[in-house]
Order: sequence, then structure tokens, then C-alpha cells
Amino acid sequence: MGRVKDVLGYRDLYSIEPHLTVAAVAHRMAELHVGAILVIDQGELKGIFSERDFLVRVVVGGRDPNTTSVSEVMTTNVFTVDESVGMEEAMETMRIHNCRHLPVTSGDDVVGLLSMRDLMNYALEQKNEELHHMRAYIHGGT
Repeated sequence: MGRVKDVLGYRDLYSIEPHLTVAAVAHRMAELHVGAILVIDQGELKGIFSERDFLVRVVVGGRDPNTTSVSEVMTTNVFTVDESVGMEEAMETMRIHNCRHLPVTSGDDVVGLLSMRDLMNYALEQKNEELHHMRAYIHGGT
């Protein structure tokens, strides 16, 4: 099975600073078409802000997105995975910690964000490749 760094490739790393308002961050996430974004302050991972955080902690919590800073409502108990680990280990980390987004590190640096969608797409590609090989074998091809 592949490694996390192979799945991430050379994507841009999106992050925001913790002092920004929820409204500003929500607009940024909409522009980027992402469901979660890393919260980094002076190079240090402080948390993740996701659509779920917005729904539960802002909307349901009755907070004003124009005056609430992301640092007040972000997820701070964040688990990470090194870019060198296999996809199976990343999947298991997400399962154990019940998270949909997993920051990826290289040493002390955050280098990416792995999502459940990334894992699904990777698993689907693997299954399609297996199916292709099986069909080729059955039909006598290589």
C-alpha cells in the first residue's frame, strides 16, 4: 500500500491564523472549496477548523461568526501523521481518533492535510487497479 506523501502529492497547503473571525475563515474556505483548514500560528499547528466546527460550535452554539475568532471554536485536540507512514496506518489513525481530517507532518513541519475523501479515492484507485489486473489475467492478457 502507498505512503501518505504519495497520495498528497504536491498540493498547496492551506492555513489560516487563529485571530481571524469565523466569517472571514468561512469565506476563505468557500473560495478554496475545502471543508477544513489548518490553523497555524508562527509555524506551529494550533488546530483545525472544519465545517462541523462551524455548524456545532458557531451556529448551534449561537455565536456571531463576525465577532467570534476561529481560536474560540476550532478543534484543538488534533492528531497528526508523518508523511512517510502507509495509508493503512493513516486510515487506522483516523478510525481510532474518529476524525475526518488528519494533518500530515514531516519532522516538525506541517506539510499537508489528509481527508477521508483522499482515503476513499486512494482505496478506490487500488481496487480499480486490482480489478484491471484480474480481468487481464482472466482474459490471458498482461
